[in-house]
Order: sequence, then C-alpha cells, then structure tokens
Amino acid sequence: MGSMEDYDNAKKTRSSDHQQQHRRSRAMILLLILTNTTSILLFSGAGAALHAHIGKHYPSITTWGSTKLLRELNVTGLALAASHAEVVDLSARLTAANKLLEAILSGKAAKRDMEAAKQEQREASTTGMLWRRDRRLPSGELRRAVGPHRLPLGPSSSPSRRLIGGEMFPALGQACHRYVAEVEQYMNYTAGEECPSDEAFAQRLMLKGCEPLPRRRCRPRTPAGYVEPTPLPASLWAIPPDTSIVWDAYTCKNYSCLVNRGKTKGSYDCKDCFDLLHGREKDRWMRRRTGAGDEDDDDPNSLDYTIDGVLATMPRGTVRVGLDIGGGSGTFAARMRERGVTVVTTTMNFDGPFNSFVASRGLVPLHLSVASRLPFFDGTLDVVHSMHVLSSWIPDVMLEFALFDVYRVLRPGGVFWLDHFFCLGTQMDATYLPMFERIGFEKLRWNAGRKLDRGIEMDEWYISALLQKPRR
Repeated sequence: MGSMEDYDNAKKTRSSDHQQQHRRSRAMILLLILTNTTSILLFSGAGAALHAHIGKHYPSITTWGSTKLLRELNVTGLALAASHAEVVDLSARLTAANKLLEAILSGKAAKRDMEAAKQEQREASTTGMLWRRDRRLPSGELRRAVGPHRLPLGPSSSPSRRLIGGEMFPALGQACHRYVAEVEQYMNYTAGEECPSDEAFAQRLMLKGCEPLPRRRCRPRTPAGYVEPTPLPASLWAIPPDTSIVWDAYTCKNYSCLVNRGKTKGSYDCKDCFDLLHGREKDRWMRRRTGAGDEDDDDPNSLDYTIDGVLATMPRGTVRVGLDIGGGSGTFAARMRERGVTVVTTTMNFDGPFNSFVASRGLVPLHLSVASRLPFFDGTLDVVHSMHVLSSWIPDVMLEFALFDVYRVLRPGGVFWLDHFFCLGTQMDATYLPMFERIGFEKLRWNAGRKLDRGIEMDEWYISALLQKPRR
C-alpha cells in the first residue's frame, strides 16, 4: 500500500488537473460568447452604428479590419460546417449500426424462442409437460388418456398413418390442462367397472372449455327397470318412461316433475320444453288455423317463421339433413322428421335430461356446447337452425367464429334460420349487421322487432332471418 503522502500528492495532482480543465472550459465558453456577439454586431444595424461611432472618436485598427475579420469568420464557418457534416455522417453510421445490431439480436431472440417452443413441444409429447401443475405430472387413468400413444405398426404402414406420424394424441379440450385436479377427479374410477355418477360435474368441465372430455374406460350405470322405447312415429310426441334414465344429476326425479315445471315458480333453462301435449311445444313453428279451417300463410312482417314457410323457400326435396343448435328437448327436429328431414340437435343438460329426452323421441342428440367446433364436414348440411342460443350473450369474437362455422357446414344454397336472435338496439347496427355482412350470407328474409317483456325502455330487440350461403 502507498503512504499517506503519496495519496495526498495524487489527490493534489488530480485537483490541480481538474482546476486547469475548469479554467480552459470557462475560457472556451467566453471566447464563444465574444465571437457570437461580434458576429451579431457586424451583421446587424447596431453593428454599423457602433462602427460609425468608434470611427469618429478613435483611430481605426488596421490589424482587425472588417474584411479580414469576415474572412476569418468565413473560414471558421466552413470548418464548423465540415465538422457538422462529419458529425451527421457519423450519426447516420451509428444509427445504421444500431439497427443492424438490433436485427441481429432480434433474430437470435426469435431463434431462441423457436427453439424453446420446439423443446416445449418435445417435452409435452414425451412427459406431458402441459399437464404439469405444482411440479407433478398427471397420474393413473388421466396420464393414460392424455397420451401420446405410439402406433404399433409404425408411421408408414398406410397413408392415414403417414399423415398421423408415429404416435397418436387423444382429442382433448384446450382448457383441460388448466384444471388438472378436476380432470383427475373425473378420471378417478376403476377401469372396467361402473363409472362414477358425475354427469353434472363432467358438464361443468365442458363449460369451462374442457371439451371434448377425455375418454374413460368405465361403463355408465344402466337405469333400474329399463324398458324398450316407444316405437316411431308415436315416440316423437310421447313422454318416455321414468326408468329410461338415471336421475342422480337433476333436481326433478321423474318426467312428471319436468312436465309440470313450466307451471311452477323459478327460473329454469327451457322451462316448459318437456310438456309436449299442452304447452308451447305442440304449436312451435306451425301455421295457425283460421276460422274456416285453413292454415294461415307466413306473415312476411312476423318474427315467427314457420317450418313449412321456410321449406317453401327452397326447391322441393332439397332439404334433407340439418342441425338445430341449442335445440332443447328436440321439438324442431321432431317437426322436421315429420317432413322427411333428418335434423341433429345439440343441447346441454342444464338441470334436465335434455339429451336423453331427445333420444327417447327417436331423434339424434349431440351433447355439445356452443363454444365447440361443429362436428360436420364442410358443405354437408342443407339447413341450420338456432333459436335464442346464438345471441348477444356470447362474446362478439366467439359469436363470429360460431357463425362462420355455420357458414362452413352449410352446402352452397343451404339456409341458416336465425330464430329470435336477441340484442340491444344499439348493438344491432353497430355490431351484428356488420358481422353478418362480413360472413357473407345472402338475406332471403330479415325481420327485427321489439322485445317488450321487460318494457320498451330497455331497448331490447329480436332478429329473425333466413340467410342463404351463396351458390357461387
């Protein structure tokens, strides 16, 4: 270590250097101020007046004549301009170098991100990383269900296997891995035995986005005292026997309770849908009888379209297969079946056995939420119907995806029957009309009317429409 004297000497030297540098800085600033002031005086009226005043009282100093001073100032200006140009050029070069460096770094970052994504995919395919929660992997039946599973004959033994690759992944909902504990509970059963009675729990998982659910290796319970269903066509309008289903998941424990639910207080989904004989179901989408016994024609200004009126807009016999989205207890499909049209009904079991009821009527149910992609190939359906379900309660982006999916499954010339679409008046022009125009349907019919059950001040509206997929 150095002595204290060396430290003091070094400190004094640094202090002296600092003072000299400070004095030089002050001198440069003073010189710059004097130069600028002189320039201002020389090239302004004040400079000319001052020069005249000095010329009268003092002899001129030839070594500092104006010509020489101007020449010196010009030389200085040219030097400053050249320096400025060099600074600008250097700045441009630095900017270009910075952009090049940023591009190189971003390219490396993108490459790192791509490698990380590939690594994530590799780990997900081998270890089920997407299902990792709390640093543990799923176990038991869930781990078997999420796969992957290697093809026993390899990837190249057939064209379909070549497309799949060397392994298969089960179809599972996007959000299933967010609810590992719940999905593990759903998959907690004894393989080969009876499934738990967990229909309501499974449906809640579906509504959270875990749709489709993983397959299970268990058998659902068979209802006690099961009897054969009523034969067609009587089954279309018959209440099935109570022994046709297991009632564990529902508040009502028999069909009599469900049929009378429409007469009781309380809010239920599709409250009177099970009353096929005395409620609204027996008259839905039907033409009304006149006093002379004839049927009314469709009112072109009404929101209530009839099935026969809609079928009349298309060539006879060309409506053969269709879909009813959110079809409740299946009455729309039943009416179409009477007219020789096969309609699949999507429905959920909201505190009622809607899917079982549809099947008991001799119709085809699909336990499917509105968020799911329609399980039909492109351009295969003649008609798609939706009453109330596709409405403004669905987020706009999800609704647009759903409507484009309807467009996808309809054949060219097929019809989308939008039945009592609900929205606010402010939403109709600002949101939904532009949405339907973007999708590309052609309007065969379009009717809008007030929804008045909660008062006109609520500005609530219904839209009913027949929208055709263009043939071009």
